[in-house]
Parts: sequence; C-alpha cells; structure tokens
Amino acid sequence: MPPPTDPRSDAELVEALNGGDPSAFDALYYRYRDRVSRLALRFTGNEQDALDVLQETFAYVHRKFPGFRLTSAMTTFLYPVVKHLSLAARRKRMRMFGDDLALDSAAAGEAAPDSAGVRAELSAVLAGLPLTHREVLLLRFVDGFSLEEIAAVMKIPLGTVKSRIHNALATLRADPRTRAYFDP
Repeated sequence: MPPPTDPRSDAELVEALNGGDPSAFDALYYRYRDRVSRLALRFTGNEQDALDVLQETFAYVHRKFPGFRLTSAMTTFLYPVVKHLSLAARRKRMRMFGDDLALDSAAAGEAAPDSAGVRAELSAVLAGLPLTHREVLLLRFVDGFSLEEIAAVMKIPLGTVKSRIHNALATLRADPRTRAYFDP
C-alpha cells in the first residue's frame, strides 16, 4: 500500500521537521524518492548504486535537521546532492569493477528486447551530445525541471540554459537516427 500523501508544502514540511515532526521527513522522502532514484540511475548507470545513492541522499538530508533552511525548491536542493553522490558511486564502481560494467550494461539491455534497439540508438545519439547539452536536455524533458530550476541547479544564466536546450534539440533534429521524432 502506498504511503499517504502529505498535503503540506515542502517549506511547511521542512519547518515541521525542524520542529521535531518525524512524519515530515517521511513525507519528503516519499515525495522525492522516485525522482532521486531516477536521477541517480541516470548518473550511475547501475540500479544498485542508484539505490545506495537514494539512501545516502536522504541520510544527508536528515543530517541537515534541525536547523535546515530551504532557500529554493526541494528539487533544486536535491539535484547537486544526488549528482555528487552518484558520480562518486560511479567512480568507485569503475575503480572496483572496470570493464565488467560493459557486461552489466549489455545484460540490462536484454531485459526489454522490443525497445532495446530504440533505446540503444537514442542513448548513442544522446551520448554524442556535449555533456552540458545532454544534462540540460535530460533535466528539462526527463526530470521535468523548469528552465529557471535548471539555471539554479547548474548555477548558470537562464539564457545559457535556453541556448543549450536549443542547440541540443537542433543536433537531435539533424541526426538521421532521431529526425523522425521531430518531423510533423
């Protein structure tokens, strides 16, 4: 049974948690766990590492209380935490397992044969984008961040976010492997 949703805003939950209400932490966890997991999986490329990052992220958040002040959207606060922890987990896995990661990725691709080819092709096209363009594109269209949230999270001007998204989409439109997704 899914946990009940808490009608309080993020700011109200933070205030309640600062006041000692443990149910407020549960509400924040259930509100953001799926988003954090998806983001961690995208950065780590490994489900187990993503689950570890999820746990570490909320342990980090929990240690901030009492006394935490939410000065932006919770997603804006969480993004750099998840990114940092995910990249650290990925580096650790690379040091420990090296080339075995390629085998893990290949095995994961076999799980869904109907979409594996399309997914692999899209991944190849996205991998060809500069990291900065790929990151804003995924934040916008996969994670659903607003342009302003992306600017805040990445600490870049709003115009730069718009430019990077525009350039990334232009690259995708020009690539024959993804052009069909853009043609009317």
